[in-house]
Amino acid sequence: MPSRTPSTDVDAFLRELEHPQDATIRRLRAVIQAADPRIGEGIKWNAPSFHVDGHHFATMQLRRRDSVLLVLHLGAAKRAMPDGAIHDPDGLLTWLAADRATASFGSTQDVDVRAAALQALLRQWMAHV
Repeated sequence: MPSRTPSTDVDAFLRELEHPQDATIRRLRAVIQAADPRIGEGIKWNAPSFHVDGHHFATMQLRRRDSVLLVLHLGAAKRAMPDGAIHDPDGLLTWLAADRATASFGSTQDVDVRAAALQALLRQWMAHV
């Protein structure tokens, strides 16, 4: 499997970003990328966004100053996640609708403690994108 090439768009965006959660954003990005070698990234909605096979499934929301919100979604087409498709034993997700959920991270330590659980959720989610 080919190794991932860093996204120059995201790298440039993060270099210019002035955000109090900069370290959290960077650590969350690394954890997401490590979940699966097929994950690509770009900038959508003025934030890092992640895709697999050209289908976006996760986007950071950077509006909050005290945390970073990761929005998991099923792309532009409205469709629901099948019931029981996502096993979330650690309760990381807050469901907003049948096709989207969020996870909030307040620090790099928060990301690190929840990294394995988040990666498991991302792999499950990607199977439905």
